[in-house]
Amino acid sequence: MPPLPEPATAARPSLGTVLAALCVTEIVSWGLLYYAFPVLAPRISADTGWSPVVITSAFSAALVVSALVGVPVGRIIDRHGPRPIMTTGSVLGVAALVMIAASTSLPVFIGGWVLAGAAMAGVLYPPAFAAITGWFSTRHLGALATLTLVAGLASTVFAPLAATVGEHLGWRETYLLAAVLLAVLTVPAHWFLLRRPWPSQERHDELTADRMHASAVLRSARFWLLASGLTVVSLAMYAGLLGLVPLMLERGLDAQSAAWVLGLGGLGQVAGRLAYTGLAHRASLVARTAIVFVLVTASTFALAVVPGPVGLLVAASMVAGVGRGIATLLQATAITDRWGPRSYGHLSGIMGLPVLLTTALAPLGRSGAGRGDRRLRERVRCTRRAGRGRDSAHDRQRAHERPAPCGGHGPTDGVTGSGLRGDDEL
Repeated sequence: MPPLPEPATAARPSLGTVLAALCVTEIVSWGLLYYAFPVLAPRISADTGWSPVVITSAFSAALVVSALVGVPVGRIIDRHGPRPIMTTGSVLGVAALVMIAASTSLPVFIGGWVLAGAAMAGVLYPPAFAAITGWFSTRHLGALATLTLVAGLASTVFAPLAATVGEHLGWRETYLLAAVLLAVLTVPAHWFLLRRPWPSQERHDELTADRMHASAVLRSARFWLLASGLTVVSLAMYAGLLGLVPLMLERGLDAQSAAWVLGLGGLGQVAGRLAYTGLAHRASLVARTAIVFVLVTASTFALAVVPGPVGLLVAASMVAGVGRGIATLLQATAITDRWGPRSYGHLSGIMGLPVLLTTALAPLGRSGAGRGDRRLRERVRCTRRAGRGRDSAHDRQRAHERPAPCGGHGPTDGVTGSGLRGDDEL
C-alpha cells in the first residue's frame, strides 16, 4: 500500500500530540468494538432469539479475522507507518457497527462482525504499539505505559455506558450511537494527528537488513516459547473476561451491576500497568511472565468458585484486571526488550497471531452464559407481555400455567444450547 498523500504545508504534530491522539482513539476503539459486546450480547440474544452460541461465534469470527489480518498489517506499518492503516481501520469500524446495528438476519450480523475484525486489526493495540515503538525510540516504555493506562479504562467507561444505553434505547440504537462516536473521535484523529515521518521511509537501504533480522528472530526458539506462553495466558484471561457478565447474571446480579463488575476490572488493569514500569526495570522477562500466570490463574479460579458477595467478585475482577494490564505491556515490550525495535510491526503481528486466534475461542467457552442469557431473556419476554396487556385473560392463563414467572428462579436443568428450554425460545 503506497503512503497516502498529505498536505505539504501542514505542521507536523508533536510526539505529545500523537500520544494524546492514540490515547483517545484506543480507549474509544476498545470500548466500542470490544467491551460493549459482552454487555450487549445477552440483550441481542433476548431481542432476536438467536442462540448465544451463534452470537458469540460471530464475535469470535471477528477476532480470527483480526488475528489473520494483523500479520500483513504489521508489515505495512513497518514500511509506511500507522497513519493509513489506522485511518482505514476506523472507517471500517464505523461501517461494521452500522452493519451490526441494522442486521435483521444472522448472515448480515456475522458479516458485520467479520468486517469489525478487519477494523480491529487496524485500530486496536498492535498498530498503536507499533506507532509508539517507531516514533518514541528509547522513550517507548513510558509512552506505552501512558497509552495503556488510559485505554485500560475502556471497560470501566464503556461497559456501564453500554449497559445503560442498551437498557434505555436497545442494542441496535446503542451500536448506531457507537458508530457515530467512533467516526467523530477516531477517523479525524488518525488522519490529521499521525502525520509524522516514519523512520523506515527515511532508510530505504535497510529494508533488506530488516527482513534478515525478522527471519533470524522467527527462527529463535525463545520467540516461539514466549508466543506460546502469551497464548496460554490470553485464553484464560479473555475466556474469563467475556464470560464475566453472563456469570454475574447467573449469580443473581442485574445487568447494570454485572457491567460494573466487568468495568471495575479496568481499574485493575490501570494498577497493573502502573506496576509494570517498575517491574520492567527490576524483573526479568521470565519473572514478569510468571507473575502474569499467577495473577490470571488465581483470579480465574476465584471468579469460577466464589458465589459472592458483590464486593468480593469486584475484587477478583480487579485482580484479573491487574493480570491483563501487566500482560498487555509484557506483549508490547517483549520484542524490543529481547530483540530491539527493528521489524517490530512484522514480529508483533506474528507473535500476536496465535494469541488472538486463541482469544477468539474464549467467547465460545463462556462459563454460565446459557443461564445468564436465559435470565435476561425472561425479563425481555416479561416486558413484551406487559406491552400487550397484562390483564388479558389469555395472559393470565399463561402466567398461571408457567412454572417459572418472569424474573423468577425456576429450574435450570434441561436447557438448550441457547440457554432456554425448547418451548421457551423467543
